Amino acid sequence: MLKEIAPDITRVTVIFNPDTLPVAPLYNRAIEEAAPSFGITVTLAPVHDDAGIEEAVAAQAHEQGSGLISLAEPFSNAHRHVIIAAAACHKSPLIGPPPSARAGGLMSYWFDEVDLYAQAASYIDRILKGASPADLPVQQPTKYLLIINLKTSKALGLTVPPAMLDLADEVIE
Repeated sequence: MLKEIAPDITRVTVIFNPDTLPVAPLYNRAIEEAAPSFGITVTLAPVHDDAGIEEAVAAQAHEQGSGLISLAEPFSNAHRHVIIAAAACHKSPLIGPPPSARAGGLMSYWFDEVDLYAQAASYIDRILKGASPADLPVQQPTKYLLIINLKTSKALGLTVPPAMLDLADEVIE
């Protein structure tokens, strides 16, 4: 999706804190496996503080066609303003979790947390009514939200395709 809005992207840097995201290897592996089919190379940037964020964003900005992915995890959420400011300073398109898109990142495509909580409530209801947790199937998110920040796309000189805007659940103008 990032490539649809910023077609010149040929490389992405993935920002995450390995201490607060134990599943980072799973996310990163999936990103690394998918990237070549879009003509994108990936750089993993494990960070632990604001200086690390700024260093990682500045390093990727030296390359033409660079973009950023901020993984959804507690550190990135707490430091989203630093990530967004660094991305804006270096004119780097950023895809991240919903709070990042709402705070100035370019876009987000992530599961709908409200829907996920409703699924969890359904499980709790079933357990309280006597179902064995071991007998309940594992569920995956079924509803995702696409958030596009048009202010940021304009600031980056990018045009969001109309078809993508039509798919968006939330557009920030």
